[in-house]
Amino acid sequence: MKIARFPAPSEYVAILTRPVENLQEIEARVEPILEAVRSKGDQAIAEFSLKFDGNTLTELLVSRQEIELAKTLVDGTLKSAIQQAAQNIRTFHSSQKEESKKVETMPGVICWRKSIAIQKVGLYIPGGTAPLFSTVLMLGIPAQIAGCEEIVLCTPANKEGIVNPVILYTADLLGISSIFKIGGAQAIAAMTFGTQTVPKVFKIFGPGNQYVTAAKQLATKHGIAIDMPAGPSEVMVVADETANPSFVAADLLSQAEHGADSQVVLVTQKESLIKQVQDEIEKQLTQLPRAHVAKKALDNSTIILVKSEEEILEVINQYAPEHLILAIASPETLAEKVKNAGSIFLGHYTPESAGDYASGTNHTLPTNGYANAYSGVSLDSFVKKVTFQHISKEGIKSLGPIVETMAENELLHAHKNAVSVRLANL
Repeated sequence: MKIARFPAPSEYVAILTRPVENLQEIEARVEPILEAVRSKGDQAIAEFSLKFDGNTLTELLVSRQEIELAKTLVDGTLKSAIQQAAQNIRTFHSSQKEESKKVETMPGVICWRKSIAIQKVGLYIPGGTAPLFSTVLMLGIPAQIAGCEEIVLCTPANKEGIVNPVILYTADLLGISSIFKIGGAQAIAAMTFGTQTVPKVFKIFGPGNQYVTAAKQLATKHGIAIDMPAGPSEVMVVADETANPSFVAADLLSQAEHGADSQVVLVTQKESLIKQVQDEIEKQLTQLPRAHVAKKALDNSTIILVKSEEEILEVINQYAPEHLILAIASPETLAEKVKNAGSIFLGHYTPESAGDYASGTNHTLPTNGYANAYSGVSLDSFVKKVTFQHISKEGIKSLGPIVETMAENELLHAHKNAVSVRLANL
């Protein structure tokens, strides 16, 4: 990890630059995939599956027999862990339900808002070097609570055409049966346009590499909503003299192992902590099966030494981290001042991995600085907020002249007339 000691605020942008490829170049590679799937459907899916995943698929839909077999291959301890995580996630997301509230804005004018589920949603579940079965819970559970009528799940198969059994077990636990063996940009294309086998959806969710991210952003040009722009995972850890260096190192490595294009950042006012954390990183790396991945991510990562809490906050809000860990003596106090972050983890015993799996919060979060404007996935992500209004005869008498005046001054006389004819009728 690079070290930046007492940088000036003008240097933050350069120091905090993320390791991303040129988006235009990636889109140029992805756009032909979308076009091929739109024109050739399942045939294009099969061709791309052979090219990118090395498998020859005769059926894209995962069969009931495959699901039942997968369930027998999952360890009982893991099943119990997934079930408890599902309960926690369901509890937290159920609390996000909102009741419709009718408001009388003036006598006879009643307005309210109602949440209506998006009918058809698509879930993309990465299944390559790190099969994210936890993402099935994070996306499938709020979709169910919201009441989405159709849930389509796409995840890649291996060279033998087999989907990771834990992904299938988890999907089946939630009752998701429309599971397709499709990965990468071609999966996003299939859900965007629909094929002979894969249904078209209205909104696409899920993390992925930069090609999946580019495909999702291109999908918006075809009228498909997406959860958020998202890319490689990242974490920022703020640590003080009360922090445990081994905890800090473990938290940094937990994100670094996601991928070579991930990024981790440590911010501290305690210079002696830097060497302690570096030593712990080297020690823990020797125990990690994905150490080769983590090392590449660490090359893109930085330790920032600052002088004050004000500088810490400036760094946080400039970076807008996907995950923010406050390993400090008074985390709640600092957290209240944070403006830009996807999800915040408070104190020395709150690892980011708890949120990734089982505490109950959602792990699908904005990356690449998008946390300055986007929220992570929640129940709200799976619904539309539709407004309603009902105006009585008394209400139009009160409100009508106001609307007439405003419409006339905007030179929209038909708008005015829609009120005037009603007032005349009264």
